[in-house]
Amino acid sequence: MTAVVRVDQIDLPEETWQNPARGTVRWNTLLTADVTRSDTLVCGIAIMSAGETFALHHHPDPELYFGLEGEVDVQIDGSAHRLKPGVALFIPGNAVHGVLVADQPVRWFYTFAAHAFADIAYTFP
Repeated sequence: MTAVVRVDQIDLPEETWQNPARGTVRWNTLLTADVTRSDTLVCGIAIMSAGETFALHHHPDPELYFGLEGEVDVQIDGSAHRLKPGVALFIPGNAVHGVLVADQPVRWFYTFAAHAFADIAYTFP
């Protein structure tokens, strides 16, 4: 990236998986090379309402979650890790992770050291 990129979440569309088997999690992509002028970082805000899910999955790229609002258990390789405001979870590459069900509204920041969101090779077992 050679220039500053400013993105306001309020201006972004809410995205979700086309296949409901992947869960009902929603997100706003903040940075991705195919939309913003950034080439080494992908990040966004994940959003879940009570009762929503994010199916267990993995990808080769490590990922970081940082809690913004609410609390939720994130399953990582079979263990529950409580995500809440101010807590960071480093998820190693290929670790199986997801949210079985949110018991309250929750939002977290996520990021990958990658070129574009489309480059993240998600696998849903």
